[in-house]
Amino acid sequence: MRLDKWLWCARFYKTRALAVEEIGRGRVQVNGQDAKPARELRVGDAVALRQGPVARTVVVRGLSGARGPAPVAQRLYEETAESIAARARAAEQRRLAPEPALSLHEGRPTKRDRREIERTRRDWGDRWTASVD
Repeated sequence: MRLDKWLWCARFYKTRALAVEEIGRGRVQVNGQDAKPARELRVGDAVALRQGPVARTVVVRGLSGARGPAPVAQRLYEETAESIAARARAAEQRRLAPEPALSLHEGRPTKRDRREIERTRRDWGDRWTASVD
C-alpha cells in the first residue's frame, strides 16, 4: 500500500494531498529513511511523522484501502511508548511556556504607558532646553 494513502486512511492527514505535501517536505520517514509518497508500506514498518508541532512514531499494524471511522483507523497503527512520552513532555512544556504576547514591547502604547511617557517628558523638559544665554 502507498505511504500517502495509508497516512490518509489512518487519519493522520485530512487529505491525501496534505499527506503528499508533508512527505515532500521531509516530515515523514519510514524505518529511519526519508520516503516518497508512492513508497510501499508493509505491516511492521516504523513511520515517524510530524503533525504541526507534534512528532509521532508509529508502527504499522494494518493496511486499509479505504478511509473509515476513527476507531477503525486507530487499529491500523500502534504508537511507540517513547513517542507517547515525548508528546506528553512537549505538551507539558507548551503548557508551562510563558504567554508570547507578554514579550511584546513594541506597538501602540497602552493608556498606562502613555501617561508614563507624558510624565517623563515633563520631568526632562527643563533639563534639556537649549537657550541662547
